[in-house]
Amino acid sequence: EIHEAFASTVLAQMKAWESPEFCKNKLGLDAPLGAIDRDRLNVTGSSLAAGHPFAATGGRVVATLAKLLHGRPGKLGFISVCAAGGQGITAILEGR
Repeated sequence: EIHEAFASTVLAQMKAWESPEFCKNKLGLDAPLGAIDRDRLNVTGSSLAAGHPFAATGGRVVATLAKLLHGRPGKLGFISVCAAGGQGITAILEGR
C-alpha cells in the first residue's frame, strides 16, 4: 500500500526501486530492490480512488492495510506515506 496522492509519485518510486544506479548511488545498495507485482500494489484503489483529506490519509493507509492483513497470520504488508515538506514514513505490518 503506497500513498498515491498523485500517480506520478508511485510510478517514479517503482522506477527508482528497479534502477541499479539509483539503488547504488542513493540507497547504498549493491543491487536494485526490484520490481513490485502491480497486482499486489494498492489493491483497494489507493488515495486516488479513496480521496486525500489532509491529516487523514496516513491513518486510512494504515487502517486499510491492517484490514487486509487481519486473519492472515504471518503475512506482511508494506506502507509508504508521503507528507508535506518532503517528509515521509514507511512501515511493515504483520497480520494476526
